[in-house]
Amino acid sequence: MFVLLINNTHKVMVILTKVEEKIMKILWDIEKGFIKDIIEEYPDPKPPYNSVSTIVRVLVQKEIIGYKAYGKSHQYYPLISKADYSKGQMKRLVTDYYNNSLSQVVSFFTESKQLKDSELDEAMRMLEALKDKKK
Repeated sequence: MFVLLINNTHKVMVILTKVEEKIMKILWDIEKGFIKDIIEEYPDPKPPYNSVSTIVRVLVQKEIIGYKAYGKSHQYYPLISKADYSKGQMKRLVTDYYNNSLSQVVSFFTESKQLKDSELDEAMRMLEALKDKKK
């Protein structure tokens, strides 16, 4: 776990498993839903109801999703936005693998030739705008 500052408050970010992340991607897309709604979004073969239910309960315990009870049924919804989760994952990636260095990240992409010229130009414009903003 690590702490990410979001809207001037500290939120603890957890690292999700691939399966947990898949459920979160579905919930971000549908915004809220019951277990059956989540399962419907999976491609065939659909996972078992009990498996999805168990993972959802874990996400509730981690305070990543919340729910509203309708009798014995629960409608689930994300407690963290996709954008905030993405920011946390990017921060973790840069911190853990690139010594918290943006230049090392840029170097990786340029050396592996995974950036098109247009993407490099856009990155340069963004960095220049950030530099001007800090003045």
